[in-house]
Formats: sequence, C-alpha cells, structure tokens
Amino acid sequence: MDEAAYRDFYESIGKKNGWDFTRLHVKTKGETWDFTHEVLQRCRPNDLVLDIGTGGGEAVLQIASHVRLLVGIDQSGAMIQRAQESAVSSSHRNVRFFQMDACALSFPDGFFDMVTSRHAPFDSCEIARVLKSGGVFLSQQVSEHDKYTLKCCFGRGQCYDEDDGALRENYRRDLQLAGLEVEVREYDAEEYYQSVEDVLFLLLHTPIIPSFGEYADDFHKLHTYIKQNNSEQGIRTNAKRFLLVATKKHE
Repeated sequence: MDEAAYRDFYESIGKKNGWDFTRLHVKTKGETWDFTHEVLQRCRPNDLVLDIGTGGGEAVLQIASHVRLLVGIDQSGAMIQRAQESAVSSSHRNVRFFQMDACALSFPDGFFDMVTSRHAPFDSCEIARVLKSGGVFLSQQVSEHDKYTLKCCFGRGQCYDEDDGALRENYRRDLQLAGLEVEVREYDAEEYYQSVEDVLFLLLHTPIIPSFGEYADDFHKLHTYIKQNNSEQGIRTNAKRFLLVATKKHE
C-alpha cells in the first residue's frame, strides 16, 4: 500500500470508526510495557503535551487529567472531527485537537514538555524543535514482523517484504541526528483474538492485509489461517512493537 492509498484508507476509517479498537476481544501475552502507563509515569501536573497521530482521541484522553494542556493532532480531518466530539462529551477542558501535518508542526520552538506518538509517523527534527530542553518524546511503533504468520498466509501485508527492524533503526538514527538521546525497547508477544468476528474487524479496520476481501481467495486463506492457529485461548498471531524514549539534552 503506497502513501496515497494509506491516507485514503485512514480517512475512510476515521469516518466509520475512528482509531477505536476497544470493541475487540483480544488478549496479549508477553508484552513488556503499556504505552499509556509509560506516558503517565513521566507526566507532571503542569506539563504541556503534544500527541501526534491522535486518531479519534480515544487513547490520549486517558492522560488529560494528569497534565496542564493536551494537544492532539492528526492528518485526517475525519479523525479530528471524532476526537473533537469525544473531547466535548468528556469532562476535560484542557484538551485541543487540530488537523495538522506532523512534518510541519504549527507550534513555537521549545513549547512542549512531552511529545507522544502511538503507531503514527513523525518527523524527528520537528520533535526536537518543539520540545523544551530536557523534554521527552515517547513513541510506540509497529514492527515489520507484527502479525507475521497472518501476512505469510496471505502472501502479502503491511511491510511484508521489508527487513524487520529497519524502521526501528531509521527512527533511532534520525532522532539521534536531531540531537536527542534515545533508548529503545522491543517485544514480540503472543496475541489471541477471541472470535472470527474479532479477526475480521481487525482486517477490515487496519491495513495489515491491504485490500482485504478484494481478492477472490482472501476468505479461503483466512479460513485456513484460523483452522491452523485456533486454540483454547483464541486465534493466535503476534504483536511486535518497539518503544522509543528520546530526551532533548539540557541546553
């Protein structure tokens, strides 16, 4: 899936669902951190926080009561509309959502104490620019070999033909070149979807298998995969993630 196709897909998901997967029944075994917990550990009551790729705002609203100001941005107008609706219906009055390109942030230099990004692209130089001295950037990203057995069954998939670890190392290098000190963590956990409907929801609302359902044998391949990977715990696949914690040096 090229960038233009991904943007169209992402916009359509924003209109239908937002980036909300809370309805999924899935269990993960072997994950070594929780991203929201990692963010909350570092939040202070007077912090100004920017969330890049905020989607429908479902996840980031969890930290709003722990900081002074929370700003969420996303490239998708449909996602931002959903996020703004969520903010209005919440009790939080310190939250703002804007449609914005992560490569051209419309904020002053050194404005934020913390910047976060969960499963969304970012620009390392822009991160370094808008962070205060001593500020921290946290990002959880999806590794190339996430859902790898599922991709192998279909013979295609997001980052299927790319080297595992390349994205991690590219981000690490770019953040270091931007002047940030970088810590990297990674896990490859087992993931169990509780029903066929849960797997279908995942495939229809993410680009893991591009154009799922548009190929004549897609549902046959899915049936084969489920038959081979079903267990008492659910339908098995993997969740491979890496975590970047980058700190802007004190000037």
